Amino acid sequence: GIVSVVGYGGGVIGRYSDLGDQIPEVEHFHTMRINMPSGWFYSTKALRGLCDVWEKWGSGVTNFHGSTGDIILLGTRSEHLQPCFEELSQLEIPFDIGGSGSDLRTPPACMGPALCEFACYDTLELCHDLTLTYQNELHRPMWPYKFKVKCAGCPNDCVAAKLRADFSIVGTWKDEIKIDQEAVKEYAKWMDIENEV
Repeated sequence: GIVSVVGYGGGVIGRYSDLGDQIPEVEHFHTMRINMPSGWFYSTKALRGLCDVWEKWGSGVTNFHGSTGDIILLGTRSEHLQPCFEELSQLEIPFDIGGSGSDLRTPPACMGPALCEFACYDTLELCHDLTLTYQNELHRPMWPYKFKVKCAGCPNDCVAAKLRADFSIVGTWKDEIKIDQEAVKEYAKWMDIENEV
């Protein structure tokens, strides 16, 4: 059967084992997918809260960012899903369920303008907006397929949008790259280019 939290159709991957009578710990070993913040920036306080809740209600084992960006919480029982979700959503820095199954997956973004000088648009803002706008599609699967959106700030594509998404949003330059030749000359005059290159 399907396992989930009340009001959600996605975000939990149900796993049962036929070895439950031999190894009780694996009888139920459900995975919870949790939304990550744009750019994957966390405070230590948020991580401590998340880990404390997961140690209480699950195995304590995580996979940070899986292959799609969600925080993957590996291994809990059916009866622990709802209390775990409720505690995660009540933290001072709350977490919500991500996407799984045949629906929109949680959209990830590169760190964009927060840490990268190559970002051509604000990936964090767009990713946050997409997540809030399409939250219903994350939580309530309604499609016969999964669909991934990824936000890359520049053609370097650190988030692998072109490779791993159905809809890639990749920032590009609008003009020719401009180089301050005088600044390059000033920098280069202190180098022995023939020996260093």
